[in-house]
Amino acid sequence: MTPTPAPEVLRAPLVVEFPFTRSLGPVQSAFLTGLRERTVLGARTGDGRVLVPPVEYDPVTAAELRDLVEVAEFGTVTTWAWNPAPRPNQPLPTPFAWVLVRLDGADTALLHALDAPGPEAVRTGQRVRVRWAAERTGAITDIACFEPYEDGPGECLGGEGPEARATPHNGAFDDPVTGIVAAARLEYSYSPGRAQTRYLAALADRRMTGERCPSCRKVYVPPRGACPTCGVATGEQVECGPHGTVTTYCIVNIKAKNLDIEVPYVYAHIALDGADLALHGRIAGIPYDQVRMGLRVEPVWAEGGRYPDHYRPTGEPDADYDTYKELL
Repeated sequence: MTPTPAPEVLRAPLVVEFPFTRSLGPVQSAFLTGLRERTVLGARTGDGRVLVPPVEYDPVTAAELRDLVEVAEFGTVTTWAWNPAPRPNQPLPTPFAWVLVRLDGADTALLHALDAPGPEAVRTGQRVRVRWAAERTGAITDIACFEPYEDGPGECLGGEGPEARATPHNGAFDDPVTGIVAAARLEYSYSPGRAQTRYLAALADRRMTGERCPSCRKVYVPPRGACPTCGVATGEQVECGPHGTVTTYCIVNIKAKNLDIEVPYVYAHIALDGADLALHGRIAGIPYDQVRMGLRVEPVWAEGGRYPDHYRPTGEPDADYDTYKELL
């Protein structure tokens, strides 16, 4: 008997990326501006602890913190992990150690990179110092990395205590940094299971399919391979739609990077005929302010597309609320 060939294993590289923009309060503004000026600041709590990086509120008492102090640019490794294969945009292009460093004068540790030739050159208790970036803009990357450092005469804390290097600072600098933009990025490879593989294959043929739960008889589109209510496997294939009903929607007014769609536009939850779960899709072919709950729509495929590009009105009368209220 000829064995059945194994189904193709689908994989797709995915990247989720967006710029995270935030304004800075007085504490974070002073800390980042200080880095630009080669000064490391911490915040002193009511019980005398010095937190580096500084925070605006005491993590123990929730008291507001405004007492800033300057700490040393050298300190001690408290723990570490070797990174043999740096990823893009990490602090160093060559293998390095992630380290937690308690700077002299601080009671907490700062996470950063340590430039070392190999893991044998890193140890807990090792003395290190800041290597400043050549160009500094007021960001954590103004610390290019840490580097091994042997204390010179008079530079070891000895028995003087951490407070010896925590000196008061007013946090005032010229041209303070008031906001930052950080790129949040996640790269991963996605491989769908059997249920979604069948669903994607049907979409390539311009068919909308789901799977029915053998217990509650609900039809899920897209299929998940198991009923989220009953917890049993789903295997029965059911063809749905292609028409559907808008259940809820939102108007998008912010243009996404690399997305060639003019704003405003509408993104909606759409309950396909015969389905018991709404999927989401973009609504086009109608002014955004005329989209409404109950609007009857159908999918539109772009030439050569493997999935619907958007949904458009069918011209049918709006669906009665009672027919889709359980799918909101």
